[in-house]
Amino acid sequence: MIGDPLVQHALVAGTAIAIACGLVGWFAVLRAQVFAADAMSHFAFTGAVAGVAIGIDPRVSLFAVTFVCALLLAALGGRSRVDDVTIGIAITWVLGLGVLGLSFVATGSSGGSGATAANALFGTILGLDAAQAQVAAVIAAVIVVMMLVIARPLLLASVDGVVARARGVPVLVLGVVFLVALGGVAAEATQAVGALLLLGLIAAPAGAAHRLTSRPYLGMSMAAGIGVGSVWLGLWIATIAPNIPPSSAITGVAAAAFFAAPLPARSLRRMRGPVIGRPAGPATVSEPGAELP
Repeated sequence: MIGDPLVQHALVAGTAIAIACGLVGWFAVLRAQVFAADAMSHFAFTGAVAGVAIGIDPRVSLFAVTFVCALLLAALGGRSRVDDVTIGIAITWVLGLGVLGLSFVATGSSGGSGATAANALFGTILGLDAAQAQVAAVIAAVIVVMMLVIARPLLLASVDGVVARARGVPVLVLGVVFLVALGGVAAEATQAVGALLLLGLIAAPAGAAHRLTSRPYLGMSMAAGIGVGSVWLGLWIATIAPNIPPSSAITGVAAAAFFAAPLPARSLRRMRGPVIGRPAGPATVSEPGAELP
C-alpha cells in the first residue's frame, strides 16, 4: 500500500488537508457555522464547473469562486454572523449557476462534463500526482498557520463577542478571515473527498472533539488528529476494498468517530466524578475554561 506512489501522494495531501479541516472545523462548530461550511461545498462545485466552462484549470476557478463567495457571505452578514436564510439563498443561487455552467459544458465540444462533475462531487484523492499533492499540502499549511495565528482572539470573539470588542479584538475582521479560511479548506477538501462529502471531513472530526473535551486547544488538536486518522484509515479501507470509493471510506470513518465520541466521554466523566458546584453532564463548547485570554 505505502509503496504505491498514488497512495503516497494521497497520504501527503490528505494528512495536510485533514489537519486544516480539523482546526477550521473546530471553530465552525463552536461558532455554529457548520451550515456555512456546507455552503462552501456548493460553491466549490460551481467553481470547478466554471473552470471547465471557460477553459481554465478547474482548481484555480474552484478556489477563486469559493473565496469570492466566502467574502460575499461575510458582506451579507454585516456586523454579525450571516444567518441561515441568507446562506440557503446563496447556496441555491450559486448552485443554480453551477448547473447552468454544467449544461454549457455538456453541450460543448469538450465532452468532459461527466468526469469534471464526478471529480468535483466525489473527489480524486487517489488520482493526485506529486505536484498536485505538494500544492495541496502547501495551501493546507498556510491555512493551518493562519488559524494558529488568529486562534486566541477568534476564540474570545466566538465565545463572547461583546467582551472581545471591549478588549479591542477586531471581531468583524476575524469573522471575515475565518470565512475565507473555511472557503479555503472547503476547496482543499473538494479535491480529497468531493463537494458532496467534504462536510463530513470538516464537521465530523470537530464535532467528535467537542464531545470529548471542552478545553479549546486540546479540542483543536483532537479534531486535527481525528481528521488525520479518518484519512489514513479511509485510504487503507479503500486500498483493501477497491469497490469502496476513498471519499466514502474517509467520511464514513469520520462519521463513526463522531457517533462513537460520547462513549469515551462518558467513561472519563465516570472516572472523574461530578464537579463540585455543578451537576454532572456532557461538556459544552461554551466552556473553554482557563485557556481563554
